[in-house]
Amino acid sequence: MPLSSESLTDNSVVCLMAPTASGKTALAYELYDSGRYELVSVDSALIYRDMNIGTAKPTATELERYPHHLVDIIDPTQSYSVAEFVTDVAKLIDRCHQNGKIPLLVGGTMMYYMALLDGLSPVPDSNDEVRQQVEEWRLTEGISTLYDYLGNVDPISHQRLKPADTQRITRAVEVYLQTDMPLSEWQRQPKQALAHNPAQRWHALAVMPDRPWLHERIAQRLDVMWNEGLIAEVIDLLMRYPLTPNMPAMRCVSYRQVLEYLVHTQHPIFEAPHLDKAQFYAVFSQPNEISPCQTSQNNTSRKTASTFKPNNETKTEHQALACHQMQNKALYATRQLAKRQYTWLRKLTQLSNDDSDTSISSESSSHTNNNMMIQSFTTMAQAGDYLRI
Repeated sequence: MPLSSESLTDNSVVCLMAPTASGKTALAYELYDSGRYELVSVDSALIYRDMNIGTAKPTATELERYPHHLVDIIDPTQSYSVAEFVTDVAKLIDRCHQNGKIPLLVGGTMMYYMALLDGLSPVPDSNDEVRQQVEEWRLTEGISTLYDYLGNVDPISHQRLKPADTQRITRAVEVYLQTDMPLSEWQRQPKQALAHNPAQRWHALAVMPDRPWLHERIAQRLDVMWNEGLIAEVIDLLMRYPLTPNMPAMRCVSYRQVLEYLVHTQHPIFEAPHLDKAQFYAVFSQPNEISPCQTSQNNTSRKTASTFKPNNETKTEHQALACHQMQNKALYATRQLAKRQYTWLRKLTQLSNDDSDTSISSESSSHTNNNMMIQSFTTMAQAGDYLRI
């Protein structure tokens, strides 16, 4: 049953969940203008300072008019765990309620939403010393060695993870070395979720637009990013920070593809003394197959950007090819991100917990005696109508 903003109880928490480029920010602005809400970003890329274009971050003018919590809170060299996010959100929810506002949690990082709505296992945060030890191990012997080790100490996680999933394999090894207990065992422990708080009333709006429409929106947004200077932004980040290719910030979609392009065209930025050139070249040294979207758009050439050998005759041609492939890879990677977000959204809308006050609903049903409601929509207009902005 549709709600009006005025009818939401003072202890409400509203989540606006949608894939990238779907228009959720515009709807969040309309809701903010009603005077009823404070905005809390649920985006693992917007947390980084100076990463503006490639994250589609609201402009400084927009942030002044529509202030967001959890935007520009750390440098690109720093890390920010899901557990830290949940802790910060818990504090912000209380602060918003004390201000007489409803916290509006808006963004596309579905893992964050899953942590809020379904809960986190009590896995301890990474220890800096152990993290560095595992990273040196990976750089020296390769991710395959860590993957084999994981098979011996945590066969459940080993079977679940793909051999190339560097981030999750590394994390699982870190957890075992730090706690002497497999990650899979930690993940079987009882979970606690903020949305299970009986003192709060949670409303989660899951918007899942048609794929063709969203793909067109993604292409348009990427065109804007290239025109606004995404490549220059990444070069500036490399100049300002001692970045490495495996930092979480540099694994963000679009930034990853620009880094690969800069390596393949042998950009002089990697000669900067504060950067480890060998790390970047090691990560991006292998020839890359042309992705499906590239195959359909560039059937006339089977060259890859990694074949680039600069000389006076071929430099322009190969740079143009590398740039074209970078853009196509970014498009493909962003579409894959949206696909994963759809998968997460389906999981979120199927959440149920018979031992708590949590309920799941569809557009045609409502629950009045439970502290959480999740509803699914196909357009932002429907989601807006649900709240009658």
